[in-house]
Amino acid sequence: MSNNDPRVLSMFNDEPTACVVGLGYIGLPTAALMASRGWRVFGVDTNPRIVEKVALGKVHIVEPNLDDLVQKVVSLGRLRATDEPVFADVFVITVPTPLAASKQPDCAFVVSAIRSIAPKLRAGNLVILESTCPVGTTAEMSELIASMRPDLCLPSRSAAAANIHVAYCPERVLPGRILIELQENDRSIGGISERCTERAVEFYETFVKGECIGTTAAVAELVKLSENSFRDLNIAFANELSLVCDRIGIDVWQVIELANHHPRVKILQPGPGVGGHCIAVDPWFLVHSAPDLTPLIRTAREVNDGKADYIYQKAHHLLDENSNERVACLGITFKPNIDDLRESPSLEIAERLASKFKSRVSIVEPNVAQLPSCLTDAGAQKATLEEALTSCGILLLLVDHDEFRKVAREELVGKVTIDTRGIWKSPTLSASMGRRSNVRHFRMASTVGSAAG
Repeated sequence: MSNNDPRVLSMFNDEPTACVVGLGYIGLPTAALMASRGWRVFGVDTNPRIVEKVALGKVHIVEPNLDDLVQKVVSLGRLRATDEPVFADVFVITVPTPLAASKQPDCAFVVSAIRSIAPKLRAGNLVILESTCPVGTTAEMSELIASMRPDLCLPSRSAAAANIHVAYCPERVLPGRILIELQENDRSIGGISERCTERAVEFYETFVKGECIGTTAAVAELVKLSENSFRDLNIAFANELSLVCDRIGIDVWQVIELANHHPRVKILQPGPGVGGHCIAVDPWFLVHSAPDLTPLIRTAREVNDGKADYIYQKAHHLLDENSNERVACLGITFKPNIDDLRESPSLEIAERLASKFKSRVSIVEPNVAQLPSCLTDAGAQKATLEEALTSCGILLLLVDHDEFRKVAREELVGKVTIDTRGIWKSPTLSASMGRRSNVRHFRMASTVGSAAG
């Protein structure tokens, strides 16, 4: 799409400009994609390291084809990185909304972002929130702008006379496919008023090939939370089923495979918990909205959070039982073949083991150059897969990276293995370890959720 695309020019008289606040896993790909589709984009982040890297045309996250795209749009002058907002036609907020220790939504970054852009707003601007948030946040965002800029007319106070347009549009992408899905996935786009929705739909249609579906801000907010809560519930069933199978000694993977032959059954795959910035977090936002009406959603979250502890306890027992052996934690990211550690149950398990067993713990993570300090400070050591297979008697498979799928069965002989992803499907392995003549191969299951939003 060129700068002369009529859909872009229908919104603005001059070259369209956008200010994307937050250059993380969603903000940077979105900014780069927009820049490649005719927008002049200013990417804003409070982290000086991120600003410096993007300004040089480099990326700080691992995502297919993102590095080439960022390098191209930066070299063409279409994307610039800065540490504070600038005047623009459209402002897109893609900052984190983490959970507080009490499982309550923390929207402090959203509030900070709104406060930072408010002085730069002008009549005719469009402000879009993409961050996951409790229902009603977009309306509150509009009110905050109104309180800071009484010279402007916000739709939350007067829809007909509004000269600032405010909308919500959640992302729903899968890490590893972000650039593809930002373009191809359908989008739910909700404005504070009908005109706000229309303007936001026009904006997304300049770079989204999927259907841009207009609704209200509150509906769009709840759609995002509903999508990921639905997935969390289904993962919780698979994880709970894996616990039952482990107790009674039945192969959960075979149970699921056969059950899924039913024409109306599709059980998901289990793993060591649920990670990522969406599925592991968003259901708590929904619980926060109506805690007395959401016992099922709360229970699913507790099941999935509890699976990491279950795997940790099993590994703890094996290390106690085999006091001369070392353990290799294979994978600490929240899903395969990415570098994203957000809300990773695998990292949680590895950290707890390192805190207890210190240098007996090795970490194999091919997608991360340096281990987080929570592991190294405890004494855990980074190892290659080859080193782990040679030096560790216990293998704890936490993430199904491609490298781990290629491990030959004969390389596992003589090892105690806990397979939480079901990729080492083989009969019970036997070997001698200390006093043990038969070493069990645990095929524990539980599912790691994706970051798709």
